Amino acid sequence: MTDSVLDTMPLAAAAPAPETVKPSLVGLTRAQLSEALASIGVPERERRMRVGQLWHWIYFHGVSSFDAMLNVSKVLRATLSEHYALTRPQVMAQQVSVDGTRKWLMRMPPVDARDKGAEIECVYIPESDRGTLCVSSQVGCTLTCTFCHTGTQKLVRNLTAQEIVQQLVVARDMLGDFPGQTPPTDGLIPSGEGVRAVSNIVFMGMGEPLYNFDQVTDAIGVLTDGEGLSLSKRRITVSTSGVVPQIGPLGDAAGTMLAISLHAVNDELRNKLVPLNKKYPIRDLMAACRAYPGASNARRITFEYVMLKGVNDSPAEARELVRLLKGVPAKINLIPFNPWPGTQYECSDWETIEKFSDIVFNAGYASPVRTPRGRDILAACGQLKSETEKLRARARLALDDESASA
Repeated sequence: MTDSVLDTMPLAAAAPAPETVKPSLVGLTRAQLSEALASIGVPERERRMRVGQLWHWIYFHGVSSFDAMLNVSKVLRATLSEHYALTRPQVMAQQVSVDGTRKWLMRMPPVDARDKGAEIECVYIPESDRGTLCVSSQVGCTLTCTFCHTGTQKLVRNLTAQEIVQQLVVARDMLGDFPGQTPPTDGLIPSGEGVRAVSNIVFMGMGEPLYNFDQVTDAIGVLTDGEGLSLSKRRITVSTSGVVPQIGPLGDAAGTMLAISLHAVNDELRNKLVPLNKKYPIRDLMAACRAYPGASNARRITFEYVMLKGVNDSPAEARELVRLLKGVPAKINLIPFNPWPGTQYECSDWETIEKFSDIVFNAGYASPVRTPRGRDILAACGQLKSETEKLRARARLALDDESASA
């Protein structure tokens, strides 16, 4: 234990991956579950009912054994168990910040012979009235935003819809958020009658969600299904650095809230901070935002703006931001820069951030300053990646120790 981190716990030794891995049904769509049932001989006339049963047990109750599915026949349970599993990604390590933020290093099962098992980071942020899970959509990132540590990691591959959904299932397991489970007793997560530990999802982890469009939208379909995980679309936010051609289709296909990683008010600076801007400049990005399906004063688009000292934080830039957003139902999330080893940037002074916020607020836009969360475990915005190697090493050391003592 340190002064800044309540808990750093390698978990792999407690849950070793099985030698023979059966495909998991956890995270699948209804259509995929139906295909799985067809493959083991379930008649077509039964499949819709059986899918509904599996869906209820997997996503509402969060069971990890087919034996718990009491309204499924013993014969079908045995057949399912022979061919499939209800396994989740392996949690290699957990870190818990002093503010209750949790970061998990997860290892996904291999998707093919060339894949050694993707490792991604997922972050849970508790607040008094909600719990937000920040999920990843890719292993690594194709973008090279210069202020973002995650962007320094090369893209390995896209995550499947199943792997995206599994992040929420793991989080609910870890937080005791399924019916009958016991939540952690540290008092750092929302709890009480009818209160969910995870109430909100943000696609703000590793990767650019709109470069994995089909898998992200399929995952959202599972996350928002009212008979299972049952998250509201208004409590799911997809953040993009500005993949303009996919912004409108996202609104049509998923109907979620939209967040734009803006960070600059002119193309010259944004080209440096967010190189994707060279392909989709601010003018095109703003046009896509104005046309976003469902955007209104009740469903405002969030514009994320990281505060970089002496780079993008002047009063003139605050006024230009107001001009830029004219006609867009928007709120501006001002993000104090979260430092990481080797970065060239510093966080703006607090007085500068307040002046910037006041200008935006006085123009009629909500301009909250995001409270940095999980900085002590490098789980804050833009910090994912740096601890992965350390956590992996700790987890492997724990496995070695377990083997030595066996």
